[in-house]
Amino acid sequence: MGDKSKIEWTEATWNPVVGCAKVSEGCRNCYAMRVAHRLAGMGQERYKNLTVLRQSGVEWNGTVRTVPQALEIPLRWKRPRMIFVNSMSDLFHPDIPYEYIDQVFAVMALCRRHTLQVLTKQPEMMLKYMERVKALGDEWETSLSMPTKTKVTGIKLPLPNVWLGVSVEDQKTADERIPILLKVPAAVRWLSMEPLLGPVDITSIRRTTAGYMRPLDGRFNRIDWVVVGGESGPKARPMHPDWVRSLRDQCAAAGVPFFFKQWGDVREYGSALPGSPWIEAGHNIQEKKGGRILDGRTWDEMPEVKE
Repeated sequence: MGDKSKIEWTEATWNPVVGCAKVSEGCRNCYAMRVAHRLAGMGQERYKNLTVLRQSGVEWNGTVRTVPQALEIPLRWKRPRMIFVNSMSDLFHPDIPYEYIDQVFAVMALCRRHTLQVLTKQPEMMLKYMERVKALGDEWETSLSMPTKTKVTGIKLPLPNVWLGVSVEDQKTADERIPILLKVPAAVRWLSMEPLLGPVDITSIRRTTAGYMRPLDGRFNRIDWVVVGGESGPKARPMHPDWVRSLRDQCAAAGVPFFFKQWGDVREYGSALPGSPWIEAGHNIQEKKGGRILDGRTWDEMPEVKE
């Protein structure tokens, strides 16, 4: 899909790859599985045979598929926009060939007017790819089949318009993924902490936000942006407001922009949300839509775009 997005922190989505596989607890109720299954049922060929319907619900079947015909979509968009890359997959899934990722990066290099937000649950694969690109140096090249053949050579990292991030849902995935992200050359490094499934201390991971890691290419490595949100949709798991407050305060102390996307399901913890419009029903607190208000306001902080 290359459409306008309802995701609060972006403007559009671009999916040069579709299909995925579950790798951690945050994947259990993945919205993209349900969307892919629905689109396949509507006859969209690129989404067929990516999911399977089990008694427990729709699941990815582990198949990933490149979509070369989608590669040139951002090149057609003349107005600069924020673009979430692969909302329906993971660009760094182990089954995606480096040569195809090359083409995705070539398009991003040609679209400096856009800001492209890449998110992965496979940071080790992202780091391996970046190390490969750095090793190739001026020998890096790929060809794109667009209205006219285009050859792109010698990509230099980091691309100033590409933000690279990892998904983090709990302390375990924070401990595993953030240190790898910090080794990746990127204009902006970010965390998508959605669905947030437990409390997370990101300052304890070698002081990744409050402090600095080793220099890379003359810059200090740090987290530049944190997005937090609760799980929504069928079988959504609840998120305690104090988990969100803690992350907001950690970001404030470190000077890191904080973006609160949504509450999702907080039925077990709604009473800990003072002044909210939640309606008590029995012993649970419920609302049709959790909203985005945290302590009386929205939090829409964004990182500075680095030239």
